[in-house]
Amino acid sequence: MRRFLVVLALLVFPLTPASAAPAAAPLVSGWTAPLSTKGRWIVDADGNRFRLKSGNWHGASGTWNGSGDQADNANHHAGENSNRIPLGLDRAPMASIISGFAELGLNSIRLQFSNQMIHDIVAVPDAAVAANPGLRGKTPLQVYDVVVQELTAAGFAVILNNHTATTRWCCGVDGNERWNTSQSTAVWESDWLFMVNRYKTNPRVVGADLYNEVRRNVFDDPNWGWGNDHDWFAASQHLGDRILTEANPNLLIVVEGINWTGIPVDGFPHDRPTLTPARGLSHTLVASNKLVYAAHFYGYTGPRHSGATGTGETTDPRYQDLSPSELVSELNRQAFFVSGEEGHFTAPVWISEFGVGGREETGALPRAWYERFVDELIRTDADFAYWPLVGWHTNRTGNGWALLHWDSAGHRMGLYDGDDWRAPAWTRLMNAPSRTGPVPAATVWKMLSPDHGDFVQSLRMRAAGDWDNGARKAACPDGLRLIGLAHTSNRALCTSGLATSSTPYEVVKDERHVTTDWASGYTKFQCAPGFDVTGYAVRGARLSSLLCTASQAPATTGRTVWFDRSDNRPAQGGDFAQGHYKGQCTTTEYVAGIAFTTRVGASGTPDALLCRPLA
Repeated sequence: MRRFLVVLALLVFPLTPASAAPAAAPLVSGWTAPLSTKGRWIVDADGNRFRLKSGNWHGASGTWNGSGDQADNANHHAGENSNRIPLGLDRAPMASIISGFAELGLNSIRLQFSNQMIHDIVAVPDAAVAANPGLRGKTPLQVYDVVVQELTAAGFAVILNNHTATTRWCCGVDGNERWNTSQSTAVWESDWLFMVNRYKTNPRVVGADLYNEVRRNVFDDPNWGWGNDHDWFAASQHLGDRILTEANPNLLIVVEGINWTGIPVDGFPHDRPTLTPARGLSHTLVASNKLVYAAHFYGYTGPRHSGATGTGETTDPRYQDLSPSELVSELNRQAFFVSGEEGHFTAPVWISEFGVGGREETGALPRAWYERFVDELIRTDADFAYWPLVGWHTNRTGNGWALLHWDSAGHRMGLYDGDDWRAPAWTRLMNAPSRTGPVPAATVWKMLSPDHGDFVQSLRMRAAGDWDNGARKAACPDGLRLIGLAHTSNRALCTSGLATSSTPYEVVKDERHVTTDWASGYTKFQCAPGFDVTGYAVRGARLSSLLCTASQAPATTGRTVWFDRSDNRPAQGGDFAQGHYKGQCTTTEYVAGIAFTTRVGASGTPDALLCRPLA
């Protein structure tokens, strides 16, 4: 049935790109697509820093409430039930809504959708688009098409966000806890490829936010790196690579952390890991400059608090209960470390949801938290997205979280249209000094982790096929070189590479290129002169082969770096195999060979590197 609906959907609304931007000057300008990353910064096609000053235009992941108005709730996810289309189209013309985004100073929109929205072939009720009669008779996806078209025509960057699988309110026990709670991983990936291909020719669709707030359901937790069907690291890694190789190599791939694990009851293990697992295991996409990590913070949640009140509430402090120094410490521990340290996990961190109640929020703690959080966004020069942008009001009361509200007559009440206490902090955030202009090239650090199977991130090696049949293979992305290896665990570290020649590679499984005994008594796999190590293969824990890539690596004697009994590495690059001995060449060296034991009873694990100086 799912396949039938997909085929039918393609017949009803085929893959048609958004039309070209009109001649009128866009509301947002000064940047060129596509976007990529340099270290912790997002940059545009000209290499200039592009700070995501974003907002969430939610609703397309929700459902219709059956009346003329779009239903709402008092919490931060208010308005999710909005007929699977972005909120507010019943009350204000789309151009007016988008103009309001520009007035707020935004340059990008995180645009939610549900998997169910993609397959809904029933036209939205006329009442849902009362202020936009041109949308009558369209399916939710066709409305989404027009929204994407108009946002990008106005100059906004759009990040597609798979918010939910089914069109239900987020974030209870509702079938939306994981990407595959109420659907298979295969369907999730197929839907994403469908969406990416649908907007592939629109360059201002710049990113894919793979899934929102991955969390526990009643029975089990998501995990980060266990290799099973609840492994969020593996699922996001696999889909990110598929998007970049099969659909659109220009997109940013946005990976959120894990939002909740455990049982939210005092005395039972429970946690909000967010991005902390990335310290030990970080993503390495086939395109090493496309990864963005994301995290969400609200004052009413906490480092170990789900945000629940009543049933499911624990005695753990919420973020708004923390002192200023405690808040900074927790934010750094859970997310901001990603962009603040040089290691294999370094990437831009996008706070893709944060927010607080507006005129109706009188609590001292929520207000103080918001001010402190804004100050932290300013201090760290972080990318951000406010939740939500659009809401409704009746006689100036309603969805107090939104920055822009419309009543049933279409009258707008914006952040600056009255007595909203958040306005000064928002102004401070939007006008604060921030890095701009060209961003120089940064040293790249990336992990290889063939924990549960192949981890070949080189596109040309993927095209070359299976270069060591039956072994688990790992290879650095094209343009990077291997620089470190763990004694056990099979993990490795890649860094910025050497200039490569037209000769692609050589697989080495013996000592044919060994000319000096640089690790006496050990078996040595070594690259030929003019080649450096960019990958390896293992069988169990035993080294099976080296992948050597032709480059400008000079042939010199070098030095032996032993790591069978302790760490032997410089500080750069971070701990890429926590709890295991590691060896690593310096940034002025390259790996030319790896030594290991093959005597009877030996494990065959790597013991030494041959490090040679760069030219």
